Amino acid sequence: MLEITVICFTAFFTAILTFFSGFGLGTILMPVFALFFPVEIAIALTGVVHFANNIFKMGLVGKMASRPVLIRFGIPAVMASFIGAWLLLKITGLPSVYEYELWGRMFQITPVKLIIAVLLLFFSVSEILPAMQKIQMGGNRLIFGGLLSGFFGGLAGVQGALRSAFLIKSGLSKEAFIATGVIIASLVDITRLSVYASRFTTSGLSENLTLLVSATLAAIAGAFAGSRLLKKVTFRFVQVLVAVMLTFISIGLGAGLI
Repeated sequence: MLEITVICFTAFFTAILTFFSGFGLGTILMPVFALFFPVEIAIALTGVVHFANNIFKMGLVGKMASRPVLIRFGIPAVMASFIGAWLLLKITGLPSVYEYELWGRMFQITPVKLIIAVLLLFFSVSEILPAMQKIQMGGNRLIFGGLLSGFFGGLAGVQGALRSAFLIKSGLSKEAFIATGVIIASLVDITRLSVYASRFTTSGLSENLTLLVSATLAAIAGAFAGSRLLKKVTFRFVQVLVAVMLTFISIGLGAGLI
């Protein structure tokens, strides 16, 4: 009962925040699942909740997505993610920059995550500094952003944070920013879950069906609550929220916690 309460509470409030930021639900929810389950089961449970939440959000706001941005950013992102995933298989043997023990667990700071941490920190600062806010990403820059976010997403699994960092600069309205990010995230989830599908029978999903349904409904309720607040928030609020969450993610990556 404790795990259901903690996980559902986390899923609900995180889903409200990530409705606007476009990333972070899986990053925050997976470690909470991991408090009660082995990592492989936590990853599978998180993947299902994340996908169901994105599909629900797509039904809420999907029609407001920007088709030109989806084409210029989304297609390069999906293509580059395959390259990043392929490269990951080739460089898994690279030594970590630093290792340390905390709370009885070993954490590693890898070169790839350190690079992404620096990138995310740069983007988070760019959302706060007035001079950097005037920079817009369109045309070829949008294609480059899709390639970069997709590549590092496949390489280190942080596509959501990089995606939002680029899309927030694409000149979209807050509604289009959220909707476009949701559709791209759903496409990524479909690709990811297709890989997990063959392992669902051994991942503990059926044994934890009550928890899975409860967490999914909590996340959906959070997304719905976020959609009710959409008209009340400003685009500046979305920018600051993205900047704050990018900062936390960059610190987590740079410290080897994520």
